[in-house]
Amino acid sequence: MADSSFDIVSKVDHQEAENALNQARKEIEQRYDFKGTGASVEWSGESVLIKASTEERAKAVLDVFQSKLIKRGISLKSLESGEPFASGKEYRIVSTIKDGISSENAKKISKIIRDEGPKGVKSQIQGDELRVQSKSRDDLQEVQRLLKASDLDVDLQFVNYR
Repeated sequence: MADSSFDIVSKVDHQEAENALNQARKEIEQRYDFKGTGASVEWSGESVLIKASTEERAKAVLDVFQSKLIKRGISLKSLESGEPFASGKEYRIVSTIKDGISSENAKKISKIIRDEGPKGVKSQIQGDELRVQSKSRDDLQEVQRLLKASDLDVDLQFVNYR
């Protein structure tokens, strides 16, 4: 009997992120407490640029954007935000959306599977994803439960379960 396997990935649907950004922009334009503060949220290349007249307003805009991401089903683990910094008369926050599993996180996940997972489960790093193989599908499901319970700073999805 052939080995069963699945892949562990960390992907963000960029269309959903775009929709969340547009919803946040509309809410910021509509809300009374943002009137006249120069608050905005927009794409700046691959990152999201948040601008406002004060540090508190910039953090409030970030909070609106985060709530829209959650409503769209995007985990906040895939959003990396910096601290507000002054730029002229306004404050800015630069946030990036992480896509893929970094090599250090892949090594952490692999170590968790090796140390705490069932015996006979093999994991190998393939670029920005991990392939997990085992003879038993029950062992693979146990690995999925183990990884969901562990507190990693990356959003994981399990795909190609065969």
